[in-house]
Amino acid sequence: MNPSAFGKWLHHAMDKGADGGGPRHIVRFRSQGDYAAFMRYMSSLSPSHPHLQQIRPLRLIRAISCPLRSIEPLASIPFVRSIEADARVLLKGSGPNLGPAGHHGSRSTPPSKIPWGVRHIRAPQIWPKSKGERIRIGVVDTGADYTHPDLRHCLSRGINLLNRHLYPFDDNGHGTHIAGTIAAHTKQRGIIGVAPHALIHPVKAFDHQGGAYVSDIIKAIDWCVLSGMDIINMSFGMKSHSKALEAAVLSAYRAGIVVVASSGNEGQRAEIDYPARFPQSIAVGATTRKGRVAPFSNDGRQIDIYAPGEKIYSTWLGGKYQELSGTSMATSHVTGVIALMLSLRPGLRPGRIKSLLRKHARYIASPGKQSFIKELHAARTINHLSQRVGKPTDA
Repeated sequence: MNPSAFGKWLHHAMDKGADGGGPRHIVRFRSQGDYAAFMRYMSSLSPSHPHLQQIRPLRLIRAISCPLRSIEPLASIPFVRSIEADARVLLKGSGPNLGPAGHHGSRSTPPSKIPWGVRHIRAPQIWPKSKGERIRIGVVDTGADYTHPDLRHCLSRGINLLNRHLYPFDDNGHGTHIAGTIAAHTKQRGIIGVAPHALIHPVKAFDHQGGAYVSDIIKAIDWCVLSGMDIINMSFGMKSHSKALEAAVLSAYRAGIVVVASSGNEGQRAEIDYPARFPQSIAVGATTRKGRVAPFSNDGRQIDIYAPGEKIYSTWLGGKYQELSGTSMATSHVTGVIALMLSLRPGLRPGRIKSLLRKHARYIASPGKQSFIKELHAARTINHLSQRVGKPTDA
């Protein structure tokens, strides 16, 4: 590889506008050596180089993200593995643009100390055995409200990928809601999450409108891998397949990190969103208070487990509480139960965790079918693990 020559090709392929307003793309290198050589070349450039600030390194997958006027100059280069659009991903049921699975008003105090979803999966029954102690969870979302009284104990060091000079403060609400269902804790008037002693590391990849680029999400996964997270919660989805995102999820999986992702809120019965659709993820669908598949939830064989996702009360901005519905909310319940599992059995691998969640789930009727789906059941799962404490670690 000739880094200087590639730099010239890239210069011609990139937008010449000062604002870099062209469509962003992800360019993956074939080898670590080629990627490292180009990064060394980049570091040798003057800080005032016109395109330097527009190129974002994606170390985890040996790639860069940058605006390209045309991909033709790069498509035939032998050391370029692939080029794809750096797609825009939107949260569903978040912030001011709430969809059909949106909110139903906010309250200064919740209706119950333990939300119905946490009770429904029987989490309180097993808190004497596990509360998620020492488990580190990367929540890739809009950040979190560090001032919320129910979250102060659980929010740990995170990162703001949109502005590295700022803390990952939530300016949307979605990330704060997810964090509360996973690990909220209070001794007074607030709520309690599924794993009240787990640690949440907010990874702000989504902006105040609930939007992020695939490259932002890849950087978020990279941070989680480097920072030693046990679980990554990804309560978002996209319809198009991304090889770059798949490579990032695979890297996290190989590092032993459990990836939990929402299946989507379109009510489809045949396919689910990415990254939930990747086999390395645990794909989550949503159920209602009555133990049925929520009408907004995507459904199908690709979903690994279902969990409460209808009218879920959790923490919100400004010390308040909000009711949201969606597979995002279901995903946070599953993440909480996995934290309970890992606290009891730290050696569990991602594939084994998925198997145990499904094996000890509650079977409920599937709509319009002569079949059943598997709904999350914390008590059965944790009771099984507690009986095996001291026995050989599950691979």
